[in-house]
Amino acid sequence: MNREELKVSWDNLVREFSSRFADGDEMDLEGILFLIGVQEVSNGKKRFKKDEKVQLMHVAICRVLEPFGYYKFVGLDDDGWPHYDVLQSLPLLKPGEQGVLMKEAVVLYSIEQGWLDVA
Repeated sequence: MNREELKVSWDNLVREFSSRFADGDEMDLEGILFLIGVQEVSNGKKRFKKDEKVQLMHVAICRVLEPFGYYKFVGLDDDGWPHYDVLQSLPLLKPGEQGVLMKEAVVLYSIEQGWLDVA
């Protein structure tokens, strides 16, 4: 996916998530990752403790970066939380480059989930 396609897809995704989950306020990458974590845990729980919110973000990051070969899903724990093994360390990236990688991963995950159509 080139940068222009990524920008258009990301903007569409942000618009969709913002209208559905943030009353139109623009969601950021962290907010979208949090929702992906909730989706992946999907235990129906509505309120999460502070440490669980951090874990949800970690689950989301592992899940969206799994197709890039950085993580591998190894199973669920007794509470239904997914666990991943690190296959390779993330490359050293500048903050802007990290954002691009994460946005691309989130866009691809969203396409896979059927949340985002790409023409």
